[in-house]
Amino acid sequence: MYCPYCKNPDSRVTDSRVADDGSYIRRRRSCPQCEKRFTTVEQIQLAVVKRSGVVEPFAREKVVQGVRKACKHRPVSEDDLAKLGQSVEDSIRSMGLAEVPAEQIGLAILTPLRDLDEVVYLRFASVYENYGSIEDFETGIAELRGQLVA
Repeated sequence: MYCPYCKNPDSRVTDSRVADDGSYIRRRRSCPQCEKRFTTVEQIQLAVVKRSGVVEPFAREKVVQGVRKACKHRPVSEDDLAKLGQSVEDSIRSMGLAEVPAEQIGLAILTPLRDLDEVVYLRFASVYENYGSIEDFETGIAELRGQLVA
């Protein structure tokens, strides 16, 4: 790790602490050359594999932005959206994969969204699952109600 002050390529770790949720490690470091201290944070980077094959870093804010559009004119707070984003990220991380298909993220969004607001769930599902007819909506509503659709 390069020292941010003198650019020395060597630094010494003086203290390491794991976050409460285990999602990152905070390391306190010191530079043997200039003797200044600095902090680094290590976090496992999740990657999303898009349908096109493009790989990009997972961004919780993108999840929240996508759901926010479905929440228009619904009683869903920013705090609710933040919790949903955290829930989706936790769900994705629990899979234990370094690269997650974009479809898995969509499915991870649907489960907590159903509990948050059924109308928002149906709006999001209609776009995500590409509803093309009234029957698709009826099927989605029946699934929400817990009914079996023949």
